[in-house]
Amino acid sequence: MKAISYSRYGSADVLEYGERPDPKVGPDSVLVKVRAAAVNPVDRKAREGYLQSGLEAVFPVIPGWDVSGVVVQPGAAVDEFAVGDEVIGYVREDFLSRGTFAEYVAAPVRTLARKPMGIGFEEAAGLPLCGLTAHQVLHHTLKIKEGDTVLVHAAAGGVGSLAVQLARHAGCRVIGTAGPHNHEYVTQLGGEPVEYGDGLAARLRDLVPGGFDAAFDTVGGETLRVSAETLAPDGRLASIADAEVFSYGGRYAFVRPDAADLAHLAGLAEQGIVSVHVDRVLPLERAAEAYRLNQEGRTRGKIVVSVPWGD
Repeated sequence: MKAISYSRYGSADVLEYGERPDPKVGPDSVLVKVRAAAVNPVDRKAREGYLQSGLEAVFPVIPGWDVSGVVVQPGAAVDEFAVGDEVIGYVREDFLSRGTFAEYVAAPVRTLARKPMGIGFEEAAGLPLCGLTAHQVLHHTLKIKEGDTVLVHAAAGGVGSLAVQLARHAGCRVIGTAGPHNHEYVTQLGGEPVEYGDGLAARLRDLVPGGFDAAFDTVGGETLRVSAETLAPDGRLASIADAEVFSYGGRYAFVRPDAADLAHLAGLAEQGIVSVHVDRVLPLERAAEAYRLNQEGRTRGKIVVSVPWGD
């Protein structure tokens, strides 16, 4: 099969497009013919070796954890899916090797859900990792409830944009940091935009004098500090970007594959309650370019790689 892979840690320059062996299908997995795979910032961290203390790399590594596609072969013990089923998945194992930037991926059923009807494969591919991250942080870690005022950073990005929508659906008031060019977009999502950068803490206090009930940090560093400073006395803080969150009494979160959570998100997408904005679609062979664009940090929503649909 055709795939993107890398044989050593490094920049996007180490990514190569070429032939890789077809994946083997275990008894509790299905073979998915990939239609689209989404780019995520964590892919860069993995490729550059920043996650090697917790995720061993078995080179050559095919990157990517997000996928949408069609089941072409169920494993021997699988009765959840059949040939022809359209699926989405957050296909993460406990090591780096068999990712989704390929024509095929063998996906454990615990990582999959049925693709939402009524949306395309490109949009569907952008839902799993970002959607699960937003859902799990908001509902499992921060435990938001109706009436809460929630701070979401990078509210126009992949995780942030879904967090805004999910928190609004839960009945929360949502303040989202974003650049001025994305303020209208954040408003359309249901959030109240505020410009990040110098003076952010003062702007947040003006908007929410009593402090936030919950803050969702996706950036780390100074942004994390500002989040902690603007919490209500009993406010909750979570970060997906900076383990320093523990020093502020908050919690660090790393998204987990969860079929039930993913099916819930797919249902919300099917109802039009949440949506994924696809910023750009590039073909599989241009995956390195897609990663470079994502690294610039100016993406609204998701950059997605499409895979040709042939025999």
